[in-house]
Amino acid sequence: MQKPAAASLRAAWAAVLGIMVAQALVLHGMGRVWLCTCGAVRLWVGDIRSPEMSQQVTDWYTFSHVVHGILFYGLLRLLLPRLPILARLAIAVGIEATWEIAENTPWVIEAYRQQALARGYVGDSVLNSLSDTISMMIGFALAARLPWRATVAIAIIMEVSVGYLVHDNLTLNVLNFIHRFPAIEAWQSAVR
Repeated sequence: MQKPAAASLRAAWAAVLGIMVAQALVLHGMGRVWLCTCGAVRLWVGDIRSPEMSQQVTDWYTFSHVVHGILFYGLLRLLLPRLPILARLAIAVGIEATWEIAENTPWVIEAYRQQALARGYVGDSVLNSLSDTISMMIGFALAARLPWRATVAIAIIMEVSVGYLVHDNLTLNVLNFIHRFPAIEAWQSAVR
């Protein structure tokens, strides 16, 4: 007979895997390419204006997805403190996968194209989208393992560093998505 803890552990990981498979299949069904059409798979794309941005395994926006995980952990811990952590992780993966699908709809792609740094944005490859979900899971795991002050410090350091280096981050992305600010756009346009 199985122990209840082992069965719930397997169920949570099966849910995470199932959500990610569904994410990949839905994105591909929406016309997203599996891999970058450039013909290469790269671990990192550092040029914020590269057409390979959001097409490869990781890029500057990977840090935003780690911050998503930190935020989801904190929010779900506050809202569902009695729920086992792997169940909260499965919910976080569901939220992230839902965002990844929404982010790749024509309406959101067009909204992003209005931003200074995303003028040529074509959506994510399935590889990049799944990597974003894994990055969120890394952020969730960090938040679960580290003291909350360290987790907050990591999120702030990521936001400030990426903002300084490439003139974009999760905070600016959300602000520009909600309302375009000419001063932010001018600052972002200055990035090389």
